[in-house]
Amino acid sequence: MNPSNQIKPFVKAHSRNQKAPVIAQILPSLVRGGVERGTLEMAQAVIDAGGRAIVVSEGGPMVRHLQRIGAEHYVLPVGSKNPFSWPGTRGRLRRILEAEQVDLVHVRSRMPATIALPAAKAINIPSVSTVHGRFQAHNFMKRRFNAKLLAADHVIAISHYVKSQIEREFGNMDDRLSVIQRGVDISMFDPTAVPQARIVRFVDSIALPEDQPVIMLPARATSWKGHDVLLQALAKISDRQFQCVLLGAADGKRAFTEHLTSLGIKLGLEGRFRLTPSVDDMPAALMAADIVVMPSTTPEPFGRVALEAQAMGRLAVAFDHGGAAESIISGKTGWLARAVDVDSLADCLAEALAFSAKSRQQMATATRAHIEARFSVAQMCGSTLKVYRHLLKARYKGT
Repeated sequence: MNPSNQIKPFVKAHSRNQKAPVIAQILPSLVRGGVERGTLEMAQAVIDAGGRAIVVSEGGPMVRHLQRIGAEHYVLPVGSKNPFSWPGTRGRLRRILEAEQVDLVHVRSRMPATIALPAAKAINIPSVSTVHGRFQAHNFMKRRFNAKLLAADHVIAISHYVKSQIEREFGNMDDRLSVIQRGVDISMFDPTAVPQARIVRFVDSIALPEDQPVIMLPARATSWKGHDVLLQALAKISDRQFQCVLLGAADGKRAFTEHLTSLGIKLGLEGRFRLTPSVDDMPAALMAADIVVMPSTTPEPFGRVALEAQAMGRLAVAFDHGGAAESIISGKTGWLARAVDVDSLADCLAEALAFSAKSRQQMATATRAHIEARFSVAQMCGSTLKVYRHLLKARYKGT
């Protein structure tokens, strides 16, 4: 199913030639990541709703995906941190917005906000910003930089956790700030849509034994994702059968990978864990796992992996903080361990490993239904289009 199928068409909220609304999304680049995927999903939703989708970035491998769905892309250095380049880039962007008769601008990070929001305001184009990351400010300059995203007419936080961070730093923003949680493509992340051949291909690519439960941590190779904490928790339940896959950890720097390997051996886990590169076929990788864990030591702004794991019917375990705590219902669709508590994480993993086949299937059914009901891409896009419609109607009211 196309994730935009449930999205109603744009209401033509203005009379200027009754043209289709033109929505411009602006982000630093189009490489692999959650922000980029969200941009692509919204471009598709805009087109499916009868609008035109434009994206401005410094480019990247996902440009071809945009072009494939009929979106247009402009290359501009909107992610540059060089303030001397901003006036020129802002002027070029303004000319694009005017030439394309853009009706609304949506910025997705702080640098594009710094460049694009003044340009949009100068020509009376309404704006939306999405706060994707932790909104923490440790000094005056960082706080001032964060505030650039809040200059939009409407601000979207990707989780209630992110919303709380914004309000802690900048106070109540009333109806200018809303929460639209990220969505998962439930047609792509569907256990019935992944043929066995894809799963076997992944299993063979990492030489994964098939006679033991698999505990998987899919994450970037960075310390706050909790690889150390997971290994420490596994050492506490080493009397159980399992294989641990640290998916993506092998992409890290040599010091990072050597540290994890050394720690795992020191903890007595030699032969029971492996560091592997990231993969393109994440649905197949998740199908090879029995338990998917997110032991991030600082709160995740949202935690898309938790959604994807639940959509695939995997047993999800995470710490009870940040965005992950908003998508997992502890005891029903997974487990939430006490934040950054190794013993609590070990207990949750042990409980998950002890699940019978019947209990596993019951939870898989519950998790799939939970994601379909609350966290689909269609819901995310539909809620964002509702924000767009509201701003467009306000802009063109009476014309």
